[in-house]
Amino acid sequence: MREVIARAPVRIDFGGGWTDVPPYTMERGGCVCNLAISLYARATLRPCARGVGVEIAADGDAALAAAALRRGGVDGVRLEQSCDFPRGAGLGGSSAAGVAATAAIAAWRRECVEPDTLAERSRALEVEELGIAGGYQDHYAAAYGGALALHFGEHTTVRRIPLSDELVEQLEQRCIVAYTGESRISGETITAVLDAYRDGVPRVVDALARMRELAESMIDALEHADLDRLGSLVREHWEHQRSLHEKITTPSIERILAAAEESGASGGKALGASGGGCVVVIAPESRAEAVRERMSALARVLSFRVDRMGARVLDSERGTWQS
Repeated sequence: MREVIARAPVRIDFGGGWTDVPPYTMERGGCVCNLAISLYARATLRPCARGVGVEIAADGDAALAAAALRRGGVDGVRLEQSCDFPRGAGLGGSSAAGVAATAAIAAWRRECVEPDTLAERSRALEVEELGIAGGYQDHYAAAYGGALALHFGEHTTVRRIPLSDELVEQLEQRCIVAYTGESRISGETITAVLDAYRDGVPRVVDALARMRELAESMIDALEHADLDRLGSLVREHWEHQRSLHEKITTPSIERILAAAEESGASGGKALGASGGGCVVVIAPESRAEAVRERMSALARVLSFRVDRMGARVLDSERGTWQS
Protein backbone atom coordinates (compact mmCIF):
# COMPACT_ATOMS: atom_id res chain seq x y z
CA MET A 1 0.00 0.00 0.00
CA ARG A 2 1.40 3.37 -0.99
CA GLU A 3 2.01 5.89 1.76
CA VAL A 4 3.17 9.51 1.48
CA ILE A 5 4.31 11.38 4.59
CA ALA A 6 5.12 15.09 4.51
CA ARG A 7 6.41 17.26 7.32
CA ALA A 8 6.91 21.03 7.52
CA PRO A 9 8.54 23.08 10.30
CA VAL A 10 7.15 25.98 12.28
CA ARG A 11 9.12 29.18 12.83
CA ILE A 12 10.40 31.77 15.26
CA ASP A 13 9.53 35.21 13.87
CA PHE A 14 12.28 37.49 15.12
CA GLY A 15 10.84 40.59 13.50
CA GLY A 16 8.73 42.19 10.80
CA GLY A 17 5.60 40.15 11.34
CA TRP A 18 2.44 42.11 10.43
CA THR A 19 4.30 43.83 7.56
CA ASP A 20 3.84 40.60 5.53
CA VAL A 21 0.06 41.01 5.51
CA PRO A 22 -1.80 42.72 2.62
CA PRO A 23 -2.49 45.54 1.96
CA TYR A 24 0.67 46.63 3.79
CA THR A 25 2.81 44.46 1.53
CA MET A 26 1.63 46.14 -1.66
CA GLU A 27 1.41 49.71 -0.34
CA ARG A 28 4.63 49.99 1.68
CA GLY A 29 6.55 46.74 1.26
CA GLY A 30 7.15 44.34 4.12
CA CYS A 31 10.23 42.68 5.55
CA VAL A 32 10.48 39.68 7.89
CA CYS A 33 13.38 37.85 9.53
CA ASN A 34 12.50 34.36 10.75
CA LEU A 35 13.98 30.97 11.63
CA ALA A 36 12.51 27.50 11.06
CA ILE A 37 12.71 25.10 13.99
CA SER A 38 12.32 21.35 14.38
CA LEU A 39 8.72 21.26 15.57
CA TYR A 40 6.67 19.84 12.73
CA ALA A 41 3.24 19.58 11.22
CA ARG A 42 2.78 16.22 9.49
CA ALA A 43 0.43 15.01 6.80
CA THR A 44 0.11 11.37 5.74
CA LEU A 45 -1.77 10.15 2.68
CA ARG A 46 -2.94 6.55 2.22
CA PRO A 47 -5.43 4.98 -0.15
CA CYS A 48 -9.00 4.51 1.00
CA ALA A 49 -11.82 2.52 -0.51
CA ARG A 50 -13.62 5.43 -2.14
CA GLY A 51 -13.89 9.19 -2.00
CA VAL A 52 -11.64 11.02 0.45
CA GLY A 53 -11.24 10.88 4.20
CA VAL A 54 -9.71 12.95 6.98
CA GLU A 55 -8.20 11.74 10.24
CA ILE A 56 -7.06 14.40 12.69
CA ALA A 57 -5.01 14.13 15.87
CA ALA A 58 -6.05 16.20 18.89
CA ASP A 59 -4.18 19.29 17.71
CA GLY A 60 -5.07 18.95 14.03
CA ASP A 61 -7.42 21.02 11.88
CA ALA A 62 -10.14 19.08 10.10
CA ALA A 63 -11.29 22.07 8.02
CA LEU A 64 -7.77 22.68 6.71
CA ALA A 65 -7.27 19.02 5.82
CA ALA A 66 -10.63 18.78 4.05
CA ALA A 67 -9.93 21.98 2.11
CA ALA A 68 -6.49 20.72 1.08
CA LEU A 69 -7.97 17.51 -0.32
CA ARG A 70 -10.72 19.42 -2.10
CA ARG A 71 -8.30 21.94 -3.60
CA GLY A 72 -5.75 19.24 -4.46
CA GLY A 73 -8.25 17.36 -6.57
CA VAL A 74 -7.27 13.90 -5.31
CA ASP A 75 -9.64 10.99 -4.82
CA GLY A 76 -9.46 7.63 -3.10
CA VAL A 77 -7.16 8.84 -0.31
CA ARG A 78 -7.24 9.45 3.43
CA LEU A 79 -5.30 12.39 4.92
CA GLU A 80 -4.02 12.01 8.47
CA GLN A 81 -2.72 15.15 10.19
CA SER A 82 -0.71 15.64 13.39
CA CYS A 83 1.78 18.08 14.92
CA ASP A 84 4.56 18.38 17.52
CA PHE A 85 3.42 21.70 19.01
CA PRO A 86 0.42 23.15 20.86
CA ARG A 87 -2.33 24.51 18.66
CA GLY A 88 -2.57 28.29 18.82
CA ALA A 89 1.07 28.57 19.90
CA GLY A 90 1.91 31.53 17.62
CA LEU A 91 4.51 29.44 15.76
CA GLY A 92 2.78 29.51 12.38
CA GLY A 93 1.43 26.01 12.94
CA SER A 94 -1.65 26.24 10.72
CA SER A 95 0.55 27.41 7.84
CA ALA A 96 3.01 24.56 8.45
CA ALA A 97 0.06 22.16 8.39
CA GLY A 98 -1.05 23.68 5.11
CA VAL A 99 2.41 23.32 3.59
CA ALA A 100 2.67 19.70 4.80
CA ALA A 101 -0.73 18.80 3.36
CA THR A 102 0.05 20.58 0.09
CA ALA A 103 3.44 18.84 -0.18
CA ALA A 104 1.90 15.42 0.50
CA ILE A 105 -0.79 15.94 -2.13
CA ALA A 106 1.76 17.15 -4.70
CA ALA A 107 3.91 14.07 -4.05
CA TRP A 108 0.86 11.82 -4.29
CA ARG A 109 0.19 13.32 -7.71
CA ARG A 110 3.91 12.87 -8.55
CA GLU A 111 4.40 16.60 -9.03
CA CYS A 112 7.80 18.20 -8.51
CA VAL A 113 7.00 21.43 -6.65
CA GLU A 114 9.41 24.21 -5.65
CA PRO A 115 9.28 25.71 -2.13
CA ASP A 116 7.82 29.02 -3.27
CA THR A 117 4.99 27.19 -5.03
CA LEU A 118 4.29 25.17 -1.87
CA ALA A 119 4.18 28.40 0.15
CA GLU A 120 1.80 30.15 -2.25
CA ARG A 121 -0.49 27.13 -2.54
CA SER A 122 -0.64 26.83 1.23
CA ARG A 123 -1.47 30.49 1.71
CA ALA A 124 -4.16 30.32 -1.00
CA LEU A 125 -5.62 27.36 0.89
CA GLU A 126 -5.99 29.45 4.06
CA VAL A 127 -7.12 32.69 2.46
CA GLU A 128 -9.31 31.49 -0.41
CA GLU A 129 -10.71 28.24 0.98
CA LEU A 130 -10.93 29.03 4.70
CA GLY A 131 -11.15 32.85 4.71
CA ILE A 132 -8.34 33.22 7.27
CA ALA A 133 -6.70 36.64 7.47
CA GLY A 134 -2.94 36.42 7.63
CA GLY A 135 0.41 37.00 5.98
CA TYR A 136 2.96 35.17 3.91
CA GLN A 137 5.95 34.56 6.17
CA ASP A 138 4.76 31.40 7.95
CA HIS A 139 4.19 29.53 4.70
CA TYR A 140 7.63 30.43 3.36
CA ALA A 141 9.37 29.43 6.60
CA ALA A 142 7.61 26.05 6.50
CA ALA A 143 8.44 25.48 2.84
CA TYR A 144 12.06 26.68 2.83
CA GLY A 145 13.40 26.06 6.36
CA GLY A 146 16.53 27.74 7.70
CA ALA A 147 16.83 31.44 8.45
CA LEU A 148 15.09 33.67 5.90
CA ALA A 149 15.26 37.28 4.81
CA LEU A 150 11.82 37.84 3.30
CA HIS A 151 10.73 40.93 1.39
CA PHE A 152 7.13 41.44 0.33
CA GLY A 153 5.74 43.70 -2.35
CA GLU A 154 4.31 42.97 -5.78
CA HIS A 155 6.37 39.78 -5.57
CA THR A 156 7.88 37.90 -2.64
CA THR A 157 11.67 37.72 -2.48
CA VAL A 158 13.27 34.96 -0.43
CA ARG A 159 16.91 34.97 0.60
CA ARG A 160 18.46 32.33 2.81
CA ILE A 161 20.62 33.76 5.59
CA PRO A 162 23.80 31.64 5.81
CA LEU A 163 23.99 29.63 9.02
CA SER A 164 27.34 28.21 10.08
CA ASP A 165 27.36 25.21 12.38
CA GLU A 166 28.66 27.47 15.15
CA LEU A 167 25.81 29.96 14.66
CA VAL A 168 23.25 27.16 14.66
CA GLU A 169 24.64 25.90 17.96
CA GLN A 170 24.43 29.39 19.41
CA LEU A 171 20.85 29.87 18.22
CA GLU A 172 19.80 26.56 19.75
CA GLN A 173 21.46 27.40 23.05
CA ARG A 174 20.60 31.07 23.38
CA CYS A 175 17.09 31.26 21.87
CA ILE A 176 14.54 30.01 24.38
CA VAL A 177 10.96 29.37 23.27
CA ALA A 178 8.26 28.91 25.91
CA TYR A 179 4.54 28.19 25.62
CA THR A 180 2.44 30.34 27.94
CA GLY A 181 -0.37 27.79 28.11
CA GLU A 182 -2.77 30.33 26.60
CA SER A 183 -3.96 29.24 23.18
CA ARG A 184 -5.02 32.14 21.00
CA ILE A 185 -6.95 32.75 17.79
CA SER A 186 -5.23 35.50 15.83
CA GLY A 187 -7.73 36.36 13.08
CA GLU A 188 -9.70 39.02 14.96
CA THR A 189 -6.56 40.79 16.20
CA ILE A 190 -5.04 40.78 12.73
CA THR A 191 -8.24 42.27 11.28
CA ALA A 192 -8.32 44.99 13.97
CA VAL A 193 -4.69 45.98 13.31
CA LEU A 194 -5.24 46.04 9.54
CA ASP A 195 -8.34 48.18 9.96
CA ALA A 196 -6.32 50.65 12.07
CA TYR A 197 -3.61 50.70 9.40
CA ARG A 198 -6.17 51.36 6.64
CA ASP A 199 -7.61 54.19 8.74
CA GLY A 200 -4.16 55.73 9.02
CA VAL A 201 -3.94 55.53 12.81
CA PRO A 202 -0.49 57.10 13.44
CA ARG A 203 0.39 54.76 16.32
CA VAL A 204 -0.11 51.72 14.11
CA VAL A 205 1.41 53.15 10.92
CA ASP A 206 4.54 54.30 12.75
CA ALA A 207 4.93 51.03 14.66
CA LEU A 208 4.71 48.94 11.49
CA ALA A 209 7.29 51.11 9.75
CA ARG A 210 9.74 50.70 12.62
CA MET A 211 9.10 46.94 12.83
CA ARG A 212 9.99 46.62 9.15
CA GLU A 213 13.23 48.57 9.75
CA LEU A 214 14.08 46.38 12.73
CA ALA A 215 13.59 43.24 10.63
CA GLU A 216 16.18 44.57 8.15
CA SER A 217 18.59 45.14 11.04
CA MET A 218 17.91 41.63 12.38
CA ILE A 219 18.85 40.15 9.02
CA ASP A 220 22.15 42.03 9.21
CA ALA A 221 22.72 40.87 12.80
CA LEU A 222 22.20 37.22 11.83
CA GLU A 223 24.47 37.60 8.80
CA HIS A 224 27.19 38.81 11.18
CA ALA A 225 26.36 36.13 13.78
CA ASP A 226 25.72 38.87 16.35
CA LEU A 227 23.10 37.40 18.68
CA ASP A 228 23.63 40.08 21.33
CA ARG A 229 22.55 42.69 18.81
CA LEU A 230 19.70 40.45 17.65
CA GLY A 231 18.44 40.24 21.22
CA SER A 232 18.45 44.02 21.61
CA LEU A 233 16.55 44.41 18.34
CA VAL A 234 13.98 41.83 19.42
CA ARG A 235 13.46 43.75 22.68
CA GLU A 236 12.76 47.00 20.81
CA HIS A 237 10.53 45.18 18.32
CA TRP A 238 8.31 43.95 21.15
CA GLU A 239 7.67 47.51 22.34
CA HIS A 240 6.34 48.44 18.91
CA GLN A 241 4.55 45.14 18.37
CA ARG A 242 2.62 45.33 21.62
CA SER A 243 1.52 48.90 20.80
CA LEU A 244 -0.43 47.69 17.75
CA HIS A 245 -3.37 46.36 19.78
CA GLU A 246 -4.23 45.92 23.44
CA LYS A 247 -4.84 42.16 23.04
CA ILE A 248 -1.37 41.42 21.69
CA THR A 249 0.13 41.09 25.15
CA THR A 250 -1.23 39.31 28.23
CA PRO A 251 -0.29 39.31 31.93
CA SER A 252 1.32 35.89 31.44
CA ILE A 253 3.46 37.13 28.56
CA GLU A 254 4.55 40.15 30.55
CA ARG A 255 5.48 38.01 33.58
CA ILE A 256 7.59 35.64 31.51
CA LEU A 257 9.43 38.38 29.62
CA ALA A 258 10.04 40.37 32.82
CA ALA A 259 11.43 37.29 34.59
CA ALA A 260 13.70 36.53 31.64
CA GLU A 261 15.02 40.09 31.60
CA GLU A 262 15.64 39.98 35.36
CA SER A 263 17.66 36.80 34.78
CA GLY A 264 19.86 38.52 32.19
CA ALA A 265 18.10 38.06 28.84
CA SER A 266 19.03 40.45 26.03
CA GLY A 267 15.47 40.67 24.73
CA GLY A 268 12.27 38.81 24.07
CA LYS A 269 8.87 39.03 22.41
CA ALA A 270 5.66 37.15 21.85
CA LEU A 271 5.50 35.11 18.67
CA GLY A 272 2.95 35.46 15.89
CA ALA A 273 -0.07 37.68 16.41
CA SER A 274 0.17 36.73 20.12
CA GLY A 275 -2.54 37.31 22.69
CA GLY A 276 -1.12 34.10 24.12
CA GLY A 277 0.84 31.30 22.52
CA CYS A 278 4.64 31.32 22.74
CA VAL A 279 7.38 33.79 23.52
CA VAL A 280 11.00 33.76 22.38
CA VAL A 281 13.82 35.11 24.52
CA ILE A 282 17.45 35.59 23.48
CA ALA A 283 20.01 35.36 26.25
CA PRO A 284 23.76 35.97 26.47
CA GLU A 285 25.71 32.72 26.36
CA SER A 286 26.72 33.09 30.02
CA ARG A 287 23.10 33.55 31.16
CA ALA A 288 21.23 31.17 28.87
CA GLU A 289 20.80 28.36 31.39
CA ALA A 290 19.75 30.72 34.18
CA VAL A 291 17.17 32.35 31.90
CA ARG A 292 15.88 28.96 30.72
CA GLU A 293 15.51 27.76 34.29
CA ARG A 294 13.62 30.90 35.33
CA MET A 295 11.28 30.67 32.36
CA SER A 296 10.64 26.97 33.04
CA ALA A 297 9.07 27.93 36.36
CA LEU A 298 6.48 30.07 34.56
CA ALA A 299 5.86 28.33 31.23
CA ARG A 300 6.53 25.20 29.21
CA VAL A 301 9.93 25.56 27.53
CA LEU A 302 9.94 23.85 24.13
CA SER A 303 13.05 21.97 23.03
CA PHE A 304 14.02 22.47 19.38
CA ARG A 305 16.79 22.36 16.81
CA VAL A 306 17.19 24.67 13.84
CA ASP A 307 15.54 23.15 10.77
CA ARG A 308 17.59 23.82 7.64
CA MET A 309 15.57 21.67 5.19
CA GLY A 310 12.01 22.99 5.18
CA ALA A 311 9.18 20.81 3.89
CA ARG A 312 10.17 17.20 3.17
CA VAL A 313 8.31 14.21 1.79
CA LEU A 314 8.76 10.47 2.25
CA ASP A 315 7.05 8.44 -0.48
CA SER A 316 6.97 4.67 0.11
CA GLU A 317 7.51 4.21 -3.62
CA ARG A 318 10.85 6.06 -3.39
CA GLY A 319 11.91 5.11 0.11
CA THR A 320 13.90 8.24 1.06
CA TRP A 321 13.02 11.73 2.34
CA GLN A 322 12.90 14.28 -0.46
CA SER A 323 13.09 18.06 -0.03
